[in-house]
Amino acid sequence: MARMHARKKGKSSSHRPLVTENPEWVPYSAEEITDMVVSMAKDGASSARIGLVLRDQHAVPDVKLATGKTVTEIMAENGLSPVLPEDMANLMRKAINLSVHLKEHRMDVGNKRALQLVESRIRRLEKYYKRNGVLSPDWKYSIKTAELMLK
Repeated sequence: MARMHARKKGKSSSHRPLVTENPEWVPYSAEEITDMVVSMAKDGASSARIGLVLRDQHAVPDVKLATGKTVTEIMAENGLSPVLPEDMANLMRKAINLSVHLKEHRMDVGNKRALQLVESRIRRLEKYYKRNGVLSPDWKYSIKTAELMLK
């Protein structure tokens, strides 16, 4: 697939092999993995961070294969899901950083363009999450509300 905001072709990369069941060498049961996910989520870790820790430190290659549910589904079942989806929160943090930089360096045209591109991605995600019922229909993005929500 082509890049969204550049005139370049997509990047070719390797794909995970198609595996339909949990490997036998995984040292934890589904309940133990669920407990680890819940404890890390209570400590404030994001779903991506939880997946990385489980993969790198606990030898769990795929939480969904081991438990039948994704990390975000496990977090939602236990009432630990974040207010905003993780991808949107990360883009909003990026927009905040770019706007802070732009306040100091007003003539930075490249930064201004980068901020426009990030905000367009946020608005696109906003439409998607409103359509799927993740965000309320009256939720609206602005840089000021983003600063209040994330800092």
